[in-house]
Amino acid sequence: MTELQPRIINVLLVEDDPGDVLMTREAFDEYLHNRLDVVTDGAAALSYLRSEEPYADMPRPDLVLLDLNLPRCDGREVLQEVKSDPDLQHIPVIVLTTSQAEEDVLRSYQLHANAYVTKPVDFEGFIEAIKQIDHFFVSVVKLPTGG
Repeated sequence: MTELQPRIINVLLVEDDPGDVLMTREAFDEYLHNRLDVVTDGAAALSYLRSEEPYADMPRPDLVLLDLNLPRCDGREVLQEVKSDPDLQHIPVIVLTTSQAEEDVLRSYQLHANAYVTKPVDFEGFIEAIKQIDHFFVSVVKLPTGG
């Protein structure tokens, strides 16, 4: 009996911290087999998700990893826009942030985040968190196909 290979998904990371971007890229390169695209501010994230220039040719992500504290348009605004847009609201959004503030957790879920994950501060913990998110959304959860 052959084991089914998990499908490859497109992941959009919305993160302005170069160190966290580097660690996430490393996790994807070494352990995961999904496509990772990165934008560094909330306005770019919305342009990417709406297939606006310069992102018109990019694939629609199957999963968004979203930091809350972003320049130009913060993660809360991005989350609100995504979840209120009928063309985007089906895309799972995982808030991946350093904030442990209860108001951020509550507000993210009120805005219909699919999960809230606090970034571990150490490298190994961060890599493990990314791997677990990926495993859950690739191997456990059934994601919608297409828009």
